[in-house]
Amino acid sequence: MVLSTVGGFQSPITVTETPKVEQQNVVKEISKKEVENIMSTEQYVRQYFADIPIMIQVAKCESRFRQLDKDGSVHRGEINNKDVGVMQINEFYHLDTATDENYNIYTLEGNTAYARKLYEKQGTQPWSSSKACWGKYENQNLAFNAK
Repeated sequence: MVLSTVGGFQSPITVTETPKVEQQNVVKEISKKEVENIMSTEQYVRQYFADIPIMIQVAKCESRFRQLDKDGSVHRGEINNKDVGVMQINEFYHLDTATDENYNIYTLEGNTAYARKLYEKQGTQPWSSSKACWGKYENQNLAFNAK
């Protein structure tokens, strides 16, 4: 299996297939759904935000680590259906900016990358509505206990 750097860490991007005649490595592009099956959304978030552990807790509280629902559609907020993906990025406030800056908030990679950008500019303020859930972790060192 070949590995490539995606979002700051290694993730599988090719697979090995075995033809009937002889064994050889065949590079095959795999879908985002297949990547999510190989690496769970939670694992991705934990690795992507390893340097900002409070964001792991935010993702847990906001979406319970869900980017997609069981039917394959993008996970939407239970209270506000304009909140999308694992980091619950609000379409009303952020879709235009995200799109202009080439972030696709409907993908796991784009959703987490845009969340990182928001965090770098505003800290945890964009997720203040769920602070009752993650706030208890805000001033703790979560690097070694992010579950």
